Order: sequence, then C-alpha cells, then structure tokens
Amino acid sequence: MATLEVGSSGDDVTQLQQRLADLGYLDPQKDVDGAFGPGTKEAVMEFQQSENLDPVDGIVGPITAAALGFDLNGEPLPPVDGSGIFDIASVTVPIVSKMFPGTRVVNIQENLPIVLKALEDAGLADKDMVLMALGTIRAETASFQAISEGQSRFNTAPGGTPFGLYDPPSEIATRLGNTQVGDGPAFKGRGFVQLTGRDNYTTFGPVVGADLVNSPGLANDPTTAANLLAAFLKRKAGPIRNALSQRPRDLKTARKLVNGGTHGLPNFTAAFNTGETLL
Repeated sequence: MATLEVGSSGDDVTQLQQRLADLGYLDPQKDVDGAFGPGTKEAVMEFQQSENLDPVDGIVGPITAAALGFDLNGEPLPPVDGSGIFDIASVTVPIVSKMFPGTRVVNIQENLPIVLKALEDAGLADKDMVLMALGTIRAETASFQAISEGQSRFNTAPGGTPFGLYDPPSEIATRLGNTQVGDGPAFKGRGFVQLTGRDNYTTFGPVVGADLVNSPGLANDPTTAANLLAAFLKRKAGPIRNALSQRPRDLKTARKLVNGGTHGLPNFTAAFNTGETLL
C-alpha cells in the first residue's frame, strides 16, 4: 500500500476509511468517500495513539498500514472480528437469553431491539462489539433493564448519606468530576452501562441528545440508555477492539476499558464466551 495522507484519493483511501470505520474511528455512512481529508487524518491519529505508534502524524505509512491489518499488497485482511460476514439479525432473544441465565425473557424482548438499533446507528454492528455491549449489560445490569445503581459499601459510608462517598472532597468524587455535595446521588450509576459522575453525564448528554446534567434520570430511559451504551463503547472502540483481537481474547482489559476495573468480570466473560459460541 502506498503512503496515504491528506490529499490522497482512490480505492486505497476507501479501503483505509472502511477499516477505520470497522474499528469505530469513522462513520461508515458519512466518512467512507475515497478522499483523505482532515477527518480521516484525525481518525488515523486516534488509531496511531491507541496503538502507541510513533509518530502520531495522521500519515499511513508501512507501519500504520500493517497495524491496521493490510498486507503488503494493500489488500485488507479478514474482518476485524475474525468471524467473516456477521448479520446482527442473528442476535435473537433465545440466544441472548442463554447469555443472561435467570433474566426475565420479557426484559430481553423489550430492550434487545433498542440496544441493537443503537449499536447499528453507531456503526458497532459487528460481532465483537455486539458481544462487548451485551457482556457489559450482563456485568452492569443483569436484569437487561436500564436501572439505577443501588446503595452499597462502595458508594455509601456506614450510617452516611446515600451515595455520599461519591461527593467531594473524596478521591472518588474527584475521579468522577463531582464538584458539589449532592452530585453523588444525582449522578449515580444509571442505564445499561451505569453511567456515573458529573463528567460523564456532561460529556455524553450532548452525544445522545439529552440534558443529563439537569435531568439525570433520563439516563434510565431505554432508548437513551441504549444510545449511551453505544456512545460509550464507540468512544473506546479502538482500544476495545485491540484487546478483543488478542488470542486468547483479553477480556479483562476490554472490561476495564468500560468499567475502569474488574467489577462484574466473571459475568461479562460468561456472557461474551456464551454469545461467541452461539453466534
């Protein structure tokens, strides 16, 4: 593959953009046009940064091309998830029910179509990212419902105010971007991905078209919750795909990229592996 940079055009650029779209860095509906412009350069730089490539310059030379999965002849390698053509319609309620043992089927029937649509709209309809999304729901809200975080020793001190450990001046509050007393309960975990903290509510509200800062409860609306899940995964899509491309898959790192730790890792792993087998 020839070196590609701003001003390049043609089939090689189209292949590059499609691969970047597969990885979640470009919108497949808007950005795959065969013309290497500023948007493509920015996507390349984000990819280079996520892969710790040097330099991060937005130019696709031999090293970046290889990291993107192109062979020496410029032909793309098999799809990122290694599964060939994947039809998201194959993700059915009976299959997902096996990934969520003990969960009421009616919850899956009601919410699975909403989640899958959000993933499609975000360009995350490949097998790996669908499994990532479903595994995340299993780890965060095993009921397959958009729900609020419950009180626990991790967010509430013995005899203390509910979710007070999320309020300043705690270290947790600093990490969550909570700036005033009351932010803890206001911006507790909600939705399928358990969005938590003022920073996340501020960042992702505009992405999904909801005023989550002034109306944080909207994060539990099923459609909003599904779009938040997709938006959160899309923001971390490059590193997540890199973790999932390892053999064996690095599910621990993939989970950490969403949760920040290993909370729910056994449930996440069980759902992911079951889904991968069934799909």
